[in-house]
Order: sequence, then C-alpha cells, then structure tokens
Amino acid sequence: MVKLNKIYTRTGDDGTTALGTGSRVAKYDLRVEAYGTVDETNAAIGLARVHSGASAPALDAMLGRIQNDLFDLGADLCFPDESKKGQASLRVSDAQIARLEAEIDEMNGALDPLRSFVLPGGTPTSAYLHLARTVCRRAERLIVALASRPDEPVSAQAVSYINRLSDFLFVAARYANGKGASDVLWVPGQNG
Repeated sequence: MVKLNKIYTRTGDDGTTALGTGSRVAKYDLRVEAYGTVDETNAAIGLARVHSGASAPALDAMLGRIQNDLFDLGADLCFPDESKKGQASLRVSDAQIARLEAEIDEMNGALDPLRSFVLPGGTPTSAYLHLARTVCRRAERLIVALASRPDEPVSAQAVSYINRLSDFLFVAARYANGKGASDVLWVPGQNG
C-alpha cells in the first residue's frame, strides 16, 4: 500500500531520486526519464478525459483503466530488480496488453480505412489523444533504449504495453473524431 503523508523530503536536493528498491540514481537517469515520460503520458490522457467524459463514457472508462495501468507500468519500471524485500514486484501483465488489443480492435472496427496520414486535430478530445500518443511514443523510445542496456532489466510486457498503448491512442483519437468523420488528413505537397 502506498502511503504519502509527507510530500517533500529534501532527499532529492542533491539531484538524485530513489528507485523502488531504495537505490539512488541521478534524476536524469534513463530509467527515471522512462517512467517520468510514462507519467507525462498519463497527464496527457487526463487532459483528453476532461473533454471525453460526458460525450463518450465508454471511451472515458477505457482511458481511466489505462491511467491506472500507467501507474502499474511506472511501478514496473521503478523496480528494476525482480523483488523488493522478498516480495514480488508489480509488473504489467499479458492480460493488460490483451485488453488494450481488444479495445483497439473494437474501436477500429467502427472506422473507415485511412486514405492518408492523419493530422492531429478535430475535436478537443481527439487533439489531446494525439498529444498523448506522441508523448507515449517518446516513452516507448526511452523504455526500449533502457531495455537495450544489458545491465538494465525491463520486462517484455512493459515494452509491449507501451507500444500497444500508442496504437490505442491513435485509434481512440480517430474514434473521438466522430469515428473518423472529422479526421484532418494530410495532403502531400498541398502548400508547395
């Protein structure tokens, strides 16, 4: 159980932060960058939810579950060791990935195939989902870079989840644009 009764500790004043294992690393450490960018993704999804709630309750419920999953992903990344003080660490599960895939397939089934790339925009919900997608892609790049280091364990499920999430956010952005009807499409060379 998480208990936060004191918000500032002054322990980070030296430019370090604690991982879930208690070990201290620089605040610019790649692992901290990775889970910090997962947190940014979560915040961007929160912005999308401000606009989606009343108009799209099913999508809002999906996004709420994803926000919770992103805390699981952050915990997964925050505990590089397999256990903490004899307890199993929280890890992203195959079931969470499968749920994302099912939701992608459900929403995508209601969309017409694309004829061009989509420019971020349309409804406010869609625009914020596109923003969340780009932040998510940055988180994915950082997680993959971290996983490529031989001394930095990252679960395969963490990599799969963040990859699938960016796909989900792209499809959700189109879905929030009137099931693709309000998508703004790229016109190659239009202004040349």
